[in-house]
Amino acid sequence: MSSKVTVLRLYRRSLKLALDWSVHRYLWRGQALYLRGLFEAKRNVTEPRQMRDLIKETEDLLEKWKHPDPYRPPTAPGGSKYERNVPCHVTDPPPKMDL
Repeated sequence: MSSKVTVLRLYRRSLKLALDWSVHRYLWRGQALYLRGLFEAKRNVTEPRQMRDLIKETEDLLEKWKHPDPYRPPTAPGGSKYERNVPCHVTDPPPKMDL
């Protein structure tokens, strides 16, 4: 497998991992831009040994930061119980009671 395909897969995995940790999409977007910048900074590396080291380091970081309970769509087998990005329901406080 070429290193380009490997890096693209790592980038996609990192975006999905960031989505597991983010509750709201607007927070995830900032993280996605940060990740893109990190990958773009190493775009011009052409030495095979250095590329291998960067790929290995990235894989280790992704494994380290893997979410313990990743989000799964509710319709998927073993899916999450709650839908993502649905606003919480607002409950009114109980009425004041004079005793």
